[in-house]
Amino acid sequence: MMANAAASGYLATNKKVGTPRTIEYQVFQRVTALLKAAARPETPFSDVAQAVLQNTRLWMVLMVDLASDGNELPDALRANLVSLGNFARKHGNQVLSGEEDVRPLIELNTAVMRGLRGDDGAEKPVET
Repeated sequence: MMANAAASGYLATNKKVGTPRTIEYQVFQRVTALLKAAARPETPFSDVAQAVLQNTRLWMVLMVDLASDGNELPDALRANLVSLGNFARKHGNQVLSGEEDVRPLIELNTAVMRGLRGDDGAEKPVET
């Protein structure tokens, strides 16, 4: 999804080397961990706001990359991911205004992480 330049810019402190897909997964993993911590009732609002901000930044970087001419994903997938990014941004604003909680953002990011791993959620047949 993200171009190498976008991933590098977002992960400036990341010293690990990996494929763009691996880097994307790691970013989603870190941001989702922040959101999970923000979902706890005792979490201060400032921490919730920081988690939502990081999630919004992640999705904005993705959406910029998805809109670029160099993005090689199929058009339909790109459009779907942009729609999800718009949802993440809007829902994040609702979380910040106290109208919603972060759980749908966690679920969304987790689904993207499954996709990055190649896990479609379907049960795999047991090999004998």
